[in-house]
Amino acid sequence: MTQLINDTGFIPEDWPHGFCTQGAANDCLALDLASDADPADIDLNAGLQMIRIDFPSAADGRGFTIARALRLRGYTGRLRAHGHLIADQYAMARRAGFDEVEITAAIAARQPQDQWRARANWRDHNYQSRLRG
Repeated sequence: MTQLINDTGFIPEDWPHGFCTQGAANDCLALDLASDADPADIDLNAGLQMIRIDFPSAADGRGFTIARALRLRGYTGRLRAHGHLIADQYAMARRAGFDEVEITAAIAARQPQDQWRARANWRDHNYQSRLRG
């Protein structure tokens, strides 16, 4: 069981389709990417609606880089961080381009909704906004 999180807090899963792996047919609606995927190799076809990027460890930040690179390449669909993320990483995930985070029920039990919602104001409270004054 997993828990989906966005800026409003814990939300129910609303994606009714499955996920394809990289290299799947062009009719894939959602792509599951490993943390070592090369964003330049991702075919951003018009039918692709969601990309889910794996975080095998909270200490592995490669998914943030992949998300940012996909957004810079022009991907506008849903981006979901999946795996071992903690509430402290939520603001970074949103700044990197993720729309939502998917965690295990065990992580959700250790870090309840209020801890995630405390970081939902991700556009503020960062060093860049403080520098801009």
